Amino acid sequence: MQLVVARIGRAHGIKGEVTVEVRTDEPELRLAPGAVLLTDPAATGPLTIETGRVHSGRLLLRFEGVKDRTAAEALRNTLLIAEVDPEELPEDEDEYYDHQLIDLDVVTADGVEVGRITEISHLPSQDLFIVERPDGSEVMIPFVEEIVTEIDLEEQKAVITPPPGLIDDQAEIASSKEDGA
Repeated sequence: MQLVVARIGRAHGIKGEVTVEVRTDEPELRLAPGAVLLTDPAATGPLTIETGRVHSGRLLLRFEGVKDRTAAEALRNTLLIAEVDPEELPEDEDEYYDHQLIDLDVVTADGVEVGRITEISHLPSQDLFIVERPDGSEVMIPFVEEIVTEIDLEEQKAVITPPPGLIDDQAEIASSKEDGA
């Protein structure tokens, strides 16, 4: 199975290094020197990581055969894709790969069907489940412990306890004015 693990950003310096936007929780495993990665577009790869280092909070990579800024700049916006065994699981039991979560049924703690996870959106602050509801509409559910209380891969479901207004129109509106003021 193929997983997108990073996107190449701009060139850094004149010796072929590039910045990368990491899209994996395991960069030390997926983006280590010697790793061979497929690419999208496929014509730019496969790429073999020669070196990697962190500079000012950003991961910089150099690939075999990419020796100057011009060659590095030509790789900009290329997706890096790792081939992963579908049976492989993350080290932490509370972590999941996107492919394990896609297509899970989402239900509330009291058994009400909400929909099916169609996508995982990775934001800086948290991840979101994009859930397609039975009527075809979509709802975004933050993937945080307080809301997603259980992931059951055997039963292929995610159990949620949504706050008012997240999946329905029953939001409680708190007024800053007191009644009768």
